[in-house]
Amino acid sequence: MDAQNKNILDSKFICARCSFILSEPVQLKRCGHRICQSCLDTLNQNTVKCPQCQIETPQNQIMSDRDFKNNMQCLPIICSLCNWNGILIDYQEHLVQSHPNTKCNYCDEECNSINHLNQHKAFHCSNIAIECQLKNFGCHQEIPRFELKAHYQSKQHQDSMLEVIKQLKLQLSEAQAASTSMDSDVSRTTTTTDDDNFVANQLEQLQETINMLANGTAILNEETQQLGTEFLEHQNKRQGLVENTSNVKLAVEEEQLLNEAITQNLEILNQNLLSLREKIDDKQCTSYDGSFTWKIKDFREKMADAQSEKQASIYSPPFYSSPTGYKMRARLYLNGDGNARRTHMSLFFVLMRGQHDQILKFPFNYKVTFCMYDQTPQRRHIIDSFRPDIRSSSFHRPRSDMNIASGIPKFYPLVKILEEGNPYVQDDTIFIKVMVDFGDLPKTILPYALSLNPGLPTDVQQHFIRQALEKKAEIQTSKEHSTTDT
Repeated sequence: MDAQNKNILDSKFICARCSFILSEPVQLKRCGHRICQSCLDTLNQNTVKCPQCQIETPQNQIMSDRDFKNNMQCLPIICSLCNWNGILIDYQEHLVQSHPNTKCNYCDEECNSINHLNQHKAFHCSNIAIECQLKNFGCHQEIPRFELKAHYQSKQHQDSMLEVIKQLKLQLSEAQAASTSMDSDVSRTTTTTDDDNFVANQLEQLQETINMLANGTAILNEETQQLGTEFLEHQNKRQGLVENTSNVKLAVEEEQLLNEAITQNLEILNQNLLSLREKIDDKQCTSYDGSFTWKIKDFREKMADAQSEKQASIYSPPFYSSPTGYKMRARLYLNGDGNARRTHMSLFFVLMRGQHDQILKFPFNYKVTFCMYDQTPQRRHIIDSFRPDIRSSSFHRPRSDMNIASGIPKFYPLVKILEEGNPYVQDDTIFIKVMVDFGDLPKTILPYALSLNPGLPTDVQQHFIRQALEKKAEIQTSKEHSTTDT
């Protein structure tokens, strides 16, 4: 996948075929390099030649690299389509939520999905800049794909081609040197002469030349033997140094492995501690009636974290529709998300994987209402609702821990919530209520239901709501009778 900062990431996180950030990485075991699963699928070959080193690897030696994928999840990412900052694990969710109708930012071609956009950029977009194939021979220029033919005729590329040819000639010369060094003019026997003396003189000169070569060879042999002896001495010393170095290296590696194991154990213990603390907190405030009142403390600190992108969003504890019902939570972007970023608070509903999902009805289609409490006696609460789009995967049965959040991106303007002394932030705390409406309450009753004292038991609140509905029905019936009499 593409990102604004892909060129400054470590090259090991970049696909050797498409030059984008690795997506579902697979490793070529013969050379150790990695490519995207989607790039591997486009090759459709029994053996795959590595785009980086040209080493061929059989299909049965190409493995999905899940550990490497997990290590990538915390990579810092700047969205290629906007200025969103975050980490890779949240990037796909951001793209789906904020850029559902994808358009190539290089050529404006419309794509029907993020995967389609990535494939378009990797292999088809004519405006995207790509590296020259001779970058290892001095041609480091990045060229738009449609200018490749013109680049191949440029002086810079031609100079790189000459460098390639020079290296090939040097390799050929070295390969032929051994086979040509012993060639002589012995084959020149086509010329004949009757002059025996001339032949004898030639033979004498040839013999002298052979003797000179023999003497020179003997001297060279003596020097070679002496150099060989010195070489063996140095080789033995070098072997000793290599053995000592290997022992030191092995000791260092063992120490590093021990430190890594200790670090991993500490991380696991910290994660378990955090998980246990979260479970304890969740148990203490779990709701089983389809509603949840979320108390958010340290509002200013959390807002500052959101504005600095340190923590863009926060989650409420889970709550349930019943002891055997849907598992849910809220997600709040204090500084906004997507098109509402830096203008509104964004409030979303998240459907979670529960223990009883097999027997529940999906897709989830019950109206969800959010209420941010006015903490002054005026009780001018901020209330907004939405009904789920059952076509969205956000409301289908969860296949992972949580579905993609969905809700109200422009819940409340930042300029108002940041006003000093506003009624919704008191003692650096805000209260947000999430209520799933399983009874399809009329919209006119919602303000009354949400204005009831949250301290009353749930059955008492429901009794008051039923009374309000009955009273409203009586008034409506009276009006109908009056109209009929008239």
